[in-house]
Amino acid sequence: MSKDHDISSRNTLTRRLRRLRGLDATRRLVRETRLSISDLVYPLFVNEGISERQPIPSMPGIYRFPLSELEQEVTEISSLKIPAVLLFGLPEKKDSVGTEAYAANGIVQRAISLVKKTVPQLAVISDVCLCQYTDHGHCGVVKDRLIDNDETLKLLSRIAVSHARAGADIVGPSAMMDGQVKAIRDGLDVNGLNCTAIMGYSAKFASSFYGPFREAAKSTPLWGDRHTYQMDPANKNEALREIAIDIEEGADIVMVKPALAYLDILSQARCRFDTPIAAFNVSGEYAMIKAAAEKGWLNEKAVVIEALRSMRRAGADIIITYFAKTIAHQLREAPE
Repeated sequence: MSKDHDISSRNTLTRRLRRLRGLDATRRLVRETRLSISDLVYPLFVNEGISERQPIPSMPGIYRFPLSELEQEVTEISSLKIPAVLLFGLPEKKDSVGTEAYAANGIVQRAISLVKKTVPQLAVISDVCLCQYTDHGHCGVVKDRLIDNDETLKLLSRIAVSHARAGADIVGPSAMMDGQVKAIRDGLDVNGLNCTAIMGYSAKFASSFYGPFREAAKSTPLWGDRHTYQMDPANKNEALREIAIDIEEGADIVMVKPALAYLDILSQARCRFDTPIAAFNVSGEYAMIKAAAEKGWLNEKAVVIEALRSMRRAGADIIITYFAKTIAHQLREAPE
């Protein structure tokens, strides 16, 4: 036998994983995790008392919108095939119990109605919390500088009911009060709003990544912090308990927030629960990518795709991200 046909002289590797990496087409064929426009939710800030959009310095490309510009914005979002928006409201007036949060003609209630009238096919998720509406900036009723959990539940239920009546498809309790999902589910059902879904901010950590959001929403606490109600970033098992409780109380979707620093929580939640899971790609994650890209240190488009794909790979069904419009344009031009 000639040397050319001598098996012993040939490289006999049979597991060559690079075979399917040589061509973009084959890489796409065997891609395990796909990112779609249908996975995305775009957060919007609606600001009462302003006449034109206001840029948010720490979040380049993100704005506070007056109601007068909201119709144009949501029409564009819908044209990009982004399926949902998440609304945050900034009222003109604040008080100690966040009265404007549950006012029938509050800023978010009017925004919800406008969006559903303009683009009925766009799903509207509303943030249910008090921090943007209270003069102290905390997410609940304050008594002697302590958050009164059960008094806060009553107000969260009122907020959710007012949002659902305005047309919200999904309400998202984000205050991290014990029992908030049950209180809201009970309130919705008693008021004949049992078709309104709940997206629980189930594992919401007391994170340092929220800084730009607090500027955007004008919701920085006047004193103290939120560590007594938001989760300790060191705790994994507690996060899974929080998610389990929200599911038991009636959450239709659960959330891990933030996303990038908590991919392990996402992954373990995906293994344990079959309820849809959302990941919130929060303001600080957005801001640090934008800042590095502006410096020329990162390729923004490539990094964003990689970051959001990591959330999908970890188990997220839904990604709430300020990059949604950017990614929608990108995926339309070059779908995965």
